Amino acid sequence: MKILIINIKELIQVREKGISKVSGAEMGLLPTIKNAFLLIENDTIAAFGEMDNCPETAVDTTIDATGKMVLPTWCDSHTHIVYAGNREQEFVDRINGLTYEEIANRGGGILNSAKKLNETSEDELYNQSEVRLQEVMKLGTGAVEIKSGYGLSVEGELKMLRVIQKLKDNYPIAIKATFLGAHAFPLEYKENHKGYIDLIINEMIPQIAKEQLADFIDVFCEMGYFSVEETEKIMVAGMQFGLIPKIHVNQFNAIGGIKAAVKYNALSVDHLEVLNPEDIEVLKNTKTMPVALPSCSYFLSIPYTPAREMISAGLPLALATDFNPGSTPSGNMNFVVATACIKMKMTPEEAINAATINGAFAMGLSETHGSITIGKKANVIITKPISSFYQLPYAFGSNLIEIVIIGGTII
Repeated sequence: MKILIINIKELIQVREKGISKVSGAEMGLLPTIKNAFLLIENDTIAAFGEMDNCPETAVDTTIDATGKMVLPTWCDSHTHIVYAGNREQEFVDRINGLTYEEIANRGGGILNSAKKLNETSEDELYNQSEVRLQEVMKLGTGAVEIKSGYGLSVEGELKMLRVIQKLKDNYPIAIKATFLGAHAFPLEYKENHKGYIDLIINEMIPQIAKEQLADFIDVFCEMGYFSVEETEKIMVAGMQFGLIPKIHVNQFNAIGGIKAAVKYNALSVDHLEVLNPEDIEVLKNTKTMPVALPSCSYFLSIPYTPAREMISAGLPLALATDFNPGSTPSGNMNFVVATACIKMKMTPEEAINAATINGAFAMGLSETHGSITIGKKANVIITKPISSFYQLPYAFGSNLIEIVIIGGTII
């Protein structure tokens, strides 16, 4: 199967092999080719360049992209797409003045989702999650990380991870699975943290590793959830079974979680709404990707990750949705990119880099996703006719996507 896209107004995020992420000032540079072509063979990018050099070859499908932009699909490195039901009432509670912490303290939040999930069959959980996955694919996401963390029991966590595996088997989108049993303490372990951590370490992790259900391990390192010491203990246990750390840190408080994550070479540290100068220093010259979740800040009315300070310090930054029922019930990466520009003062170039090549890095997918590179997966967005790629974040409420191709297949 060959697809040839011709007369592309601008082909965006073209990179040579070997570039896995961009940092600091480099985030402001977005390589493009105007009046371009792109050749796809099966599920792979085979060739691209200026239209003057477009090959004369037999293809199955030709797409005329006159007036349109082509860019790599979004790489969403932080989601909780597999969940049951919704938390609409908590949305109204927040409007009426309750804080995220107050809702959690009265049985809402993560524990509310855990109750719903454990009452939902595996088949029904899959059916609900499949709808969300289909939606984000149509919105231009071509690679996604999905976390467990709403089971908070051996069977509940395994059920979530089996659903993630089934989604991975049934859809062309790249899916990475993260074990997040350390999302919150179940009510029965509220006064027995050691007991629940022992359950995670001695029962959950070995069984997950045995069934090969996860790539990563995550912990919600935050006041009222898991301490730095507890986070380190769980990280180490996961690493012993080959699970790479990706850690929730600094959403509401800076308690030293970033330093702990970097100490164990975490692939990413995510949230970072509260960041101090010491945290920025710790992240310098590391292999750990900072990940911002601006639609979470938007939905909860909490601070935004200080992107300008981080980029000025030479750090890389990725963007992701945090798609979940409580704090970000949206998997729309287009809105994330726009919000990063509008609220975090990232330039469109920086935001697109953060949502593509750096997002791929934050999932360990640099070799196959995140840029227009020969040999990478044929995952591309074709926009509607637009004046420039600046219009993508500028017209934040408009759907400017015309075609999405994932793995060489038109979605």
